[in-house]
Amino acid sequence: MGTWNGHGLRGSTLEELINRTNEIYGERKLALIQKIPTPITPVQLDSGTGRITLAYFDQQSTVDYIGAVQGVPVCFDAKECAKDTFPLANVHEHQVEFMRAFEEQGGVAFLIISYTQKREMYYLPFRNLSWFWDRMKDGGRKSFTFEELDKTWKIESKGAIFVHYLEPLARDLESRDDTEEL
Repeated sequence: MGTWNGHGLRGSTLEELINRTNEIYGERKLALIQKIPTPITPVQLDSGTGRITLAYFDQQSTVDYIGAVQGVPVCFDAKECAKDTFPLANVHEHQVEFMRAFEEQGGVAFLIISYTQKREMYYLPFRNLSWFWDRMKDGGRKSFTFEELDKTWKIESKGAIFVHYLEPLARDLESRDDTEEL
């Protein structure tokens, strides 16, 4: 069980950018995406302000965001990575299983990874995450390198939309349509 004032809020800058992006998508009627709050149990309160100073996560959360894009159900998680190697420990097994089940129900699951030192963001389709995950489960690397990422999944900013993930999502959907036709 993690603590609220510990490492659980590392991705808050990325999440702020995604939250703003989702607001714009909503205003433009492009998507309806909600941030899923992580339930916490307060343990310690500041007596002067009544603010929570220590809390524990109640349960394992699924993913950070869930919603629909033009009628397509989507779910995704936002991760930050400070190095060129992304540790798969940053993704929990229950999240992978949720994303797998979500895709089996016809939805689209993915990660948005911000490489903070490179100032670049990438869309990682679930099928790619699943491949890295299965490799780990089969005794392989417990991470994947920046070099292993398909750089064509880079997320660009467009005007006020800092994390414009709809473009790679559209490409992901197109590639699924192409495979289904074969």
